[in-house]
Amino acid sequence: MYYSIGEAARITGIAISTLRYYDREGMFPEMMRSSGGIRIFSDKEISILRVEECLKSAGMSIKEIKEFLFWCQEGDSSLQKRRDMFRYRLKEVKKQIEALQKTMNTLQYKCWYYDTAIAAGTEDAVKNLPADRIPEEIREYKI
Repeated sequence: MYYSIGEAARITGIAISTLRYYDREGMFPEMMRSSGGIRIFSDKEISILRVEECLKSAGMSIKEIKEFLFWCQEGDSSLQKRRDMFRYRLKEVKKQIEALQKTMNTLQYKCWYYDTAIAAGTEDAVKNLPADRIPEEIREYKI
């Protein structure tokens, strides 16, 4: 199937200006154009966009993503590099998730802390509360 830039933007949730930027950066090496030079997105470009957005979310720069796309064009000779890149990114994302989990745990504890203080009318009610009086599910989150 073929799509206009507006349709590609709607399908992917990526701004038209970003799609134009990606094209200028050479991230759609096989994109077709109409006789008037208008970009024609195919299912292939939509798939590329989904992978690019995943890699961007995983912390890769545009330069690194372009290198990955170059490796894809190289074919089978770059399979190992591409697999290694994805394995590395997966490890990095797992580290990010662990860090975010710690942040979320602290936020949950602090929500409980302030909800309890507000209900009691004073922070003193929770400031020096013994551990066994803190709900078990958030006890370990106390800083």
